[in-house]
Amino acid sequence: MTTYAETWKSATEPFGRAIYAATALVTARLRQLAVAFRHRHDAVALQCFDERMLADIGLTRSDVREAFNEPLWRDPTDLLANRVAGRGRLTPRRPRAPSIVPEVGGARAIGYPRRF
Repeated sequence: MTTYAETWKSATEPFGRAIYAATALVTARLRQLAVAFRHRHDAVALQCFDERMLADIGLTRSDVREAFNEPLWRDPTDLLANRVAGRGRLTPRRPRAPSIVPEVGGARAIGYPRRF
C-alpha cells in the first residue's frame, strides 16, 4: 500500500510541472521583451543619421520610420536586419585572390614573409 504522502506527491506532480512550464514561458517572454526594449533604445541612434550614413549601411529613412512604428514589444532591429538582407547588402566575404607576386622557394620574391 502507498502512504498518504506518496499519493499526494503523485497527484500533485502534473500540477507542479504545469506551474514550472508556465513560469519558464513567462520568463522567456520577459527576456524577449527586455531585449526588444534594449535594441529599440540602441536603434534610436539611427534616427540621427543622415541619408548618406543610412545608405552606407543599406537603409533608408522610411525603413527606420517603419521599424519604429512597430509595437513596443517588437524588436525594431529584426525588421531593419531583414530589410538590409533583402537588398543583398549582407554578402558573404569573398575569398582572397591569389597573389600576383611570384614565390621563390616558399618565400615571396620581394622579401615579405609569407602569410598563412
